[in-house]
Amino acid sequence: MKAYPPVPEVFTAHMNLSDTINHNVAQSEIEGGVYLRDLSEGDAIEIETENHLYTLVPCGSREALLCGHPDFCPEPVRVVIHGSTWGGAMLKEAFIGRGMHLEFSHPAYPLPITTSRIVKIRANQQLSVAA
Repeated sequence: MKAYPPVPEVFTAHMNLSDTINHNVAQSEIEGGVYLRDLSEGDAIEIETENHLYTLVPCGSREALLCGHPDFCPEPVRVVIHGSTWGGAMLKEAFIGRGMHLEFSHPAYPLPITTSRIVKIRANQQLSVAA
């Protein structure tokens, strides 16, 4: 019996969502990204946005050490990653996606912080970030 690779799940448009939302969800799968659950604690990834280069190191659950923003996190700070958004209220939870905006909670700020559009995501095993 010949073994075949698993067939990836492909997004199917939902009839109760608008064409714009269905398009954005499908586009996020095309552009790609990473779910936090697929990262191991201590793995480092670089997230390049239109304005900054962040380093993120997962700390379990949705927490991560994040640095790279000159005002919010010039040094590594423990944040809670909400996920990625297209710039509105809809959020793809615990996902970091190209073409989207990362949303996270910072312990020193009452409201969630949303980055500029993510341009690239790179795994970087050689980075280490300490809090």
